[in-house]
Amino acid sequence: MKEQKQNAAGKNTVYLISVVISVVIAVWGIASSKTFEAAANFLMVAVKKNLSWLYLLAMLFFVIFAVAVACSKYGKMRLGPDDCKPEYSTTSWFAMLFGAGMGIGLVFWGISEPMSHFASPIAGIEPGTEEAALFAMKASFMHWGFHPWANYSIIGLGLAYFQFRKNKPGLISSLFIPIIGEERCRGPIGKIIDIFAVIATIAGVATSLGMGTMQINSGLNFLFNVPNTVLTWLVIIVIIAVIYIWTAVSGVDKGIKIISDVNLYLAAGLVLVAFLVGPKIEILNIFTRGTGDYINGFFTDSLIINPFGENGWLDGWRVFYWAWWIAWAPFVGTFIARISKGRTVREFIIGVIVAPAVASILWFSVFGGMGLNVADSLGLEKVSEMVGHPEIALFEVFSQYPLGTILSIVTIVLLCTFFITSANSATFVLSMFSSEGDLNPGNRKKIVWGVLQAAIAFALLMSGGLQALQTASIAAAFPFIFIMLFTCWSLVKAFREEKLG
Repeated sequence: MKEQKQNAAGKNTVYLISVVISVVIAVWGIASSKTFEAAANFLMVAVKKNLSWLYLLAMLFFVIFAVAVACSKYGKMRLGPDDCKPEYSTTSWFAMLFGAGMGIGLVFWGISEPMSHFASPIAGIEPGTEEAALFAMKASFMHWGFHPWANYSIIGLGLAYFQFRKNKPGLISSLFIPIIGEERCRGPIGKIIDIFAVIATIAGVATSLGMGTMQINSGLNFLFNVPNTVLTWLVIIVIIAVIYIWTAVSGVDKGIKIISDVNLYLAAGLVLVAFLVGPKIEILNIFTRGTGDYINGFFTDSLIINPFGENGWLDGWRVFYWAWWIAWAPFVGTFIARISKGRTVREFIIGVIVAPAVASILWFSVFGGMGLNVADSLGLEKVSEMVGHPEIALFEVFSQYPLGTILSIVTIVLLCTFFITSANSATFVLSMFSSEGDLNPGNRKKIVWGVLQAAIAFALLMSGGLQALQTASIAAAFPFIFIMLFTCWSLVKAFREEKLG
C-alpha cells in the first residue's frame, strides 16, 4: 500500500507542481503587474539583443530537417505499426491540427499585420509605397508560412514516432530516450522537462485566450455597442470556457473533432465570401506575386539580420514570431502527434507543413488584400492609427465593403470557434502532460486545466498583465530551441535503428 501511494505521488508530481506555478503566475500578474512586466521585458530584451541569430538559424534548420526527413527512405515509415491506418479522415485531421496550430492569431492578424508592415516597414523602405505593400505581404507570408509549421512538426513527429511506433508515453521527456536513456527520462530530469512544457503551454494559450476575448468584445462593441468592460470579458470567457471544457471532456473523437470540422468549414466560408466582396483581381495578384517573392527570397529572408546597424523591425516582428511559435511547439506538437497515428512520416510532414502554410498564405492574400486596398483611400495616418488597435482593425476594414456587417458577425463566430479549438486542444494536452502521457487522460484534470486557463486569461486581462505574460512566456520558452534540436538528434538516432523493408 505504501509503495502504491509513493507511485501515485510520483505520477502527480508534474500535475501538482505545474498547477502551483500556474497559480503563482496569475497571482503575481494581478498583485504586482508592474514588477511582472518589468521582469518579462528584461528577459525578452536580453533574448532579442543577444540571441536573434540563434532563432533565425534554428527555425531555418527545422524547415531543412523536416524536408530532408520527408525525402529520405524513412518518409514511407508509418507512425505506428507497419499495418496501421490513420484514425481520422484527412479533412478532420487537417481541421484539428490547423485549429490548434494557428487559431485566433489568423483572425487577429490577417488584416492588421500587412497593414502594420505597410505603415511601418523595415528600414530602407518608405512607408505607404508600392514597395512597402509588396514587403508587407512577403513578410506576412514568411511569418505564417513554412517556418512555424516546420517548428511544430519537429515535436509532433518525435512524439508521434515514440508514442505509436515505440509505445512510449506522450510526454516531451520521451523525446530524450535515445540520448539519455529511459530511466533518466522517467526521473527528475524528465519531470523538470515536462513541468516546463506545461508552464510554457498554459502561458502561451492563456495569452491567446485573452487576445481572442479582446477581439470578440471589440467586434461586439463595433457592431452592437456592447460595452468593452471587465464584466463583458468575464461573460465571454465563462461562456467559451464552458464550451471548450465540455468538448475536451467529450474527447478527441466527439467534442474536439466536431468543433474543429465546424471551424474549418466556417473559416473556408469566410475566406470565400471575403474574396467575392473584396478586390478579387488584386487579391489574386497579391497571392501570385507574394508567393513568388516569398519563395524567391526564402533563404535570404530566413537569415535577415543587420550585423552593422539596428534591427528594430526584425526583433519586433520576426524574432518575436519565431520565439512565439517555439513557445507554442510543446502544446501544438503534442496535440498533432496525438491525432496522427497511422500516417506515414512523409504524409505527416506534408500535411503538417505544406497544407496549412498554403492555407495561411491564401488567408493573408485575401484579408491583407482587403486591408491594403482601402489603405490608399484611408491615408497613412489613419492606417497607422488602425494598426495601433489590431483587435478592431479587421472590423473597420470590413465596414468599407459590401456585406461588411455580415462578414464581421461571421468573424465573431469564427473567433469563438477558433478560441474553442485552441483551448480544448490545450486542455487535452495539459491533461496528457500531467497524467504520465496518457493518450486519454481523466476528465477531472481536463476540468482543472480548463478552468485554470480561463482564470489566468481573465486575471491577466483584468490586471493589464496580458502583454507581460506573453513576453514572459516567449522568453521563458527559449530553452525549447535546444529541446527541439535534441529532438532532431534523437530522431536521427532512432531512425537509424529502424529496419525498413
